[in-house]
Amino acid sequence: MKRIRRRWVILAAAVVAVLAVGGIGWRSDILQTLLDPHQPYQTYKPPPAPDYAKREAWALLPAEPVNWSYADPPADVFFIHPTTYPGGRNWNGRIDHPGAEKTLNRVMLPNYAGPFLRVGRVFAPRYRQASLYTFLTLRDDAKDARRFAYRDVKAAFDQFVTRFNGGRPIIIAGVEQGGALAARLAQDVEADPALRKRLVAVYAMRTMTLATTHQPDAPLPACQKRDQSGCIVAFMPVPLGEDVRARRTLDRGLIWGPAGDLEPLGKRAVLCVNPLTGGTGEAVAPVESNLGAANATGLEWGARPGFLPREVSAQCMEGLLRVSDPHSPSLRPSGGWLERRMAPAVNVFYADIEADARARTQAHIHSPDYVAVSPPIGNAIVVQDAPIHRIN
Repeated sequence: MKRIRRRWVILAAAVVAVLAVGGIGWRSDILQTLLDPHQPYQTYKPPPAPDYAKREAWALLPAEPVNWSYADPPADVFFIHPTTYPGGRNWNGRIDHPGAEKTLNRVMLPNYAGPFLRVGRVFAPRYRQASLYTFLTLRDDAKDARRFAYRDVKAAFDQFVTRFNGGRPIIIAGVEQGGALAARLAQDVEADPALRKRLVAVYAMRTMTLATTHQPDAPLPACQKRDQSGCIVAFMPVPLGEDVRARRTLDRGLIWGPAGDLEPLGKRAVLCVNPLTGGTGEAVAPVESNLGAANATGLEWGARPGFLPREVSAQCMEGLLRVSDPHSPSLRPSGGWLERRMAPAVNVFYADIEADARARTQAHIHSPDYVAVSPPIGNAIVVQDAPIHRIN
């Protein structure tokens, strides 16, 4: 009897071990299934639309968005945040989702909008972002969710331009999902000559966009040097040495094509502007050129992080930015499965993006086509006639 029990115990332990090993291998598939809304997008009812005339529709908005002075930074930055909503019940997250909002304020804004704080006034809309699940599948439903998110971003940008910007120089920036939306928004800006003249640069960070769309003779060329304005900085980083991951990134890539819709990348070339050099050259930018990486997670908005210079090297290869592992443990990937599929909670190019945006803003301001605008007039003082009394 004891021998039979011992066999059952051994068998049960073996089954548990097999399930545990299988669980590790199947975890990705299991979690993806849990994030799937299990509803066709055609029958899906999205969350209520934001009203960009109201402050609560903006994650970042200056205290006086309509009024500015010469004491303010010289440009306005329209920043599109990356994915912070994992998914599950919705294809698109509502703008006040508690978990998504916490990740946005604690991780994404300090690390990725922070580099632009000393360059311009930062405007960051909340929008009904496509869930993380939509980036883990090539289904048409996922594409519909991403197209839907662009409608909110475009509505926010129109409000930004018509009500807040006042003719000032414009920087468009975004990361991952936000970077792809920034690249899409750049296509609309290219088609508007008045906006095109005010554009300092577009930053499509951690994003793939077509190299053929932005040739030097195109309306919005790829940035080739730091003192160039009216161009696009785009890069998709992949850890150095991870060739399988690089190939998978290219094979599964979806980009906003020239017609303004999501398309498979196919065999088309990807744009890579090295944030350490500000250009498209394929030479290795050594660690000495890295001005400063930062872990700004948890910092209050406006707080300046401590910089760790000389942390990574970077090289554009086949359209992807191959980045070496950072030296500091505080800059290495952390978190669970979900966190590792969102934008990292560190920015190894923090100081480099800040310096790049500053240089391009100065180049724009000193270009012969730059048209300066004056601050809006504040409260007017009404001068009335007053009687003059003669004193004898």
